[in-house]
Amino acid sequence: MKRFHRMKGVWVILVALTFALSACATTKATKPMTAADFVKEAKAKIKEITVAEAKAKIESGAPLVVLDVREPKEYKKGHLPKAINLPRGLLEFKVTKKIPNKDAYIIVYCKSGGRSSLATNTLRQMGYKNAVSMAGGWKAWVKAGYPVE
Repeated sequence: MKRFHRMKGVWVILVALTFALSACATTKATKPMTAADFVKEAKAKIKEITVAEAKAKIESGAPLVVLDVREPKEYKKGHLPKAINLPRGLLEFKVTKKIPNKDAYIIVYCKSGGRSSLATNTLRQMGYKNAVSMAGGWKAWVKAGYPVE
């Protein structure tokens, strides 16, 4: 009888070890993400348009919103015509008041395209179906010689 109880204890330990080891074997170690990783992940989920496409869309007269997600100091130094400023850090908190129409076509831009990619991804997650990011951002727009305010 003593042998049975000892064997039962051994089996309990073996089963517990098996579960513990299998949990360790299936747990995948993840390395911390960098800002570039977040941008890359966002870009895989959104649509980007070129500055030429953005300019053509703006000039077409079609209803749209041009959203500058840079900081207010950056915006004051110059921005795309008719752009509204809503810094990326406040986007989730203020966008529904600034842009209540979730069907609106929104061209999102920042300085070079990183923040706008992240912001566009956030907008899509919030239900804004027609948000696109302008590749290259403000820098690409200015380099192309397009009009600014």
